[in-house]
Amino acid sequence: MVEWPLKNRDLYDYMKAEIPSGVLLYGPPGTGKTLLARAVSHESGANFIAVNGPELLNMWVGESERAIREVFKKARQYSPTVVFFDEIDSLATARGTDPNRVTERMVSQLLTEMDGISKRDEQVVVIAATNRPDILDLALLRPGRLEKLIYVPPPDEEGRKKLFAYMVCKHVHDQIDYERLARLSSMYTPADIRGVVNRGVLLAIRRSMMEGVKPVLTQEDLEKALSAIKPSMNQQVLSYYSSFREKTRQSSYA
Repeated sequence: MVEWPLKNRDLYDYMKAEIPSGVLLYGPPGTGKTLLARAVSHESGANFIAVNGPELLNMWVGESERAIREVFKKARQYSPTVVFFDEIDSLATARGTDPNRVTERMVSQLLTEMDGISKRDEQVVVIAATNRPDILDLALLRPGRLEKLIYVPPPDEEGRKKLFAYMVCKHVHDQIDYERLARLSSMYTPADIRGVVNRGVLLAIRRSMMEGVKPVLTQEDLEKALSAIKPSMNQQVLSYYSSFREKTRQSSYA
């Protein structure tokens, strides 16, 4: 959706196709939404502008809207560009919920800029990420704006196995049973797994200092770290996202 239009613009122009202007990545915290957006930008060869939603909030009237205009102005100047809004729920909540109307003005400005992208020839794609898709203004999710909603779930057992193998290989380690670690780490996000490996490395260093030997990361270190670090996911959180996915499938803006 993002890479092909940027790399093969002539084919889309030939077919007079409307290029998708935006993608919303939603899912639990720590599942790699930001990293996924950076990977898309790298694979497409586009410039990457990352904006953290709260950074645009300003107490002065009009300054937040001006900041949004500047982001899109820079994106058009350096196109092809992927503009990534992290934590977009902080600046694009449903209108009518903010008594100060700050977010209403920001949503209106964001919609205006995104509509402008679809009417111009600049190669600008917007990717946004959120943990709370249910509080976003619905106008932002209609076709022509953030029209593609993609759920980024926590990794399955095979994914956790690969994550452990990738993160452990950076350190001096002993024989590791990655399949067992994957089975023991149900409901763990990539961020949780990174925390487990980091804690395991610290345990290995502590043990080496006590024994007077060089540190080596072992299976025991990682399992001790697993018992100390609890998963950030639970069935209630997964049910929340499943409910939202079902709702968007039945809605006209999905």
